[in-house]
Amino acid sequence: MLHSRVEGEGKPLLIIHGFLGMSDNWKTLGGQYSEKGYQVHAIDMRNHGKSFHSEEFDYSAMVQDIYDYCLYYKLEKIDVIGHSMGGKASMFFAMAHPEMLDRLVIADIGPKYYRPHHQDILAGLNAVDFSVKPGRSDVEEILKKYIDDFGTRQFLMKNLYWKEPGQLDFRFNLKVLTDKIENIGAALPEGSVYDGPVLFLRGDRSNYIKDEDFEMIHNHFPKAIIKDIKNAGHWLHAENPKDFVAETLEFLTA
Repeated sequence: MLHSRVEGEGKPLLIIHGFLGMSDNWKTLGGQYSEKGYQVHAIDMRNHGKSFHSEEFDYSAMVQDIYDYCLYYKLEKIDVIGHSMGGKASMFFAMAHPEMLDRLVIADIGPKYYRPHHQDILAGLNAVDFSVKPGRSDVEEILKKYIDDFGTRQFLMKNLYWKEPGQLDFRFNLKVLTDKIENIGAALPEGSVYDGPVLFLRGDRSNYIKDEDFEMIHNHFPKAIIKDIKNAGHWLHAENPKDFVAETLEFLTA
């Protein structure tokens, strides 16, 4: 069973993080949603956070995980917010189990195929040799050689934990995520359609969803609404949380 942070009472709202992320990234926003009357389930996807590690890693497996999670907690007519990989997993889930969904928010990812583009990040992460027992500052120095952006490095560093006294490690399953990176970019099957209400949010500084992608989005999601979050890139929920929460709540409570 997937690990999760459950908070609040009310309508179930699943929050599904992106590649190399975890539920803790959504702790602050999850609290805000719970205060608005939601029972928030911030999930760690397989091979991420505190959830189980598995050699199997594709959207079919992720959809089954979400389905099993909902059955376990007896969740029906859920709302879902999915970011990046979590957004793509949410789209696949909507196609497979439309009867379980009420409203769906997709954050900065489209239904199209994406080429692998995390090579520098994965190279940096794989350059860390935990057998020499590096400290946190040592790990950051290694990542600096591969990843210029401070925010991205800090995001990745949140995955460090003390596996045992004096021994750091990453929470995510780096080997499998590296080996199966091609699966993350998978497109929705041609002709698949989800007819429920969907909000697509994109960062106005991000290039993950382009104007020319709108037609494909509407082909798969006829009722889709597409909006921009200003002054935000791909991590729009972290870069402009105020507008992100406002837009999502307006849609979810409509």
